[in-house]
Amino acid sequence: MRQSHRGLIFEIMNNGDLDLVVLTLYIIGITYTFNRMVDSIADQMKVEFDSKKTIAEQLKTQNLEDQLEISFGLKGMYPIDEPNTLSISIKNKSENLAIYVDWDNSSIVGIDKRSRRVIRQSPDLIRDLAVPQIPSLIVPGKTLKESVTAEDVFKRDQETGTYSPGTPIANIPGLSKGKKDQKKQYSDFMQRKLEFEFSLDLVLRISETAYGVTQGQNIPPVCILNCPFVIRKLSWTYALPWNKKK
Repeated sequence: MRQSHRGLIFEIMNNGDLDLVVLTLYIIGITYTFNRMVDSIADQMKVEFDSKKTIAEQLKTQNLEDQLEISFGLKGMYPIDEPNTLSISIKNKSENLAIYVDWDNSSIVGIDKRSRRVIRQSPDLIRDLAVPQIPSLIVPGKTLKESVTAEDVFKRDQETGTYSPGTPIANIPGLSKGKKDQKKQYSDFMQRKLEFEFSLDLVLRISETAYGVTQGQNIPPVCILNCPFVIRKLSWTYALPWNKKK
């Protein structure tokens, strides 16, 4: 009888040890999954167009607030080595203006404040990048959608002879291999102590259509718009489902 009681006690103790092992493995699994989630968001960042108000004010000063609309297609977040192109949409809301986008005189100013020539991306780009680009016409009521980047972003494939974007527009990873002050900038950004800025300076040439322009509008023949962007490092908490919707 005593032996049967002892067997029962050992069985309960063994079951308790098993439950403890299962609980420990469960906690280890949850911790591992959580750490992987944190690691996956560690090098993610957000690129924001800053802001519509800025563009609106520039258009207003040039009497174009009712004639033109510009927007950019940006993702919710990017790896630190992206984006290497910008998706831009330019809408001609006028009834009598022809708008030309002068790509060759437009520029992208990087995080190092250096101005680079804009290249409009096209499939299987095989031409010499130094060849002048034809301006894009936007007729009244139509919208132009293009992908653009900086000239120095392109890399040439030796086998196919084609060019494709090979580095990010804002080359933040490159700072980690730079001089002492650049390495500090990189470290501060990764610790979310610093935000970076870059901009697209867009040159538009505007002319009258056959219907002419209403007198008194004073539409400028050349419009230069500064489109600013802000880059900020994301905390791992951005991976939480209720934060991703923001």
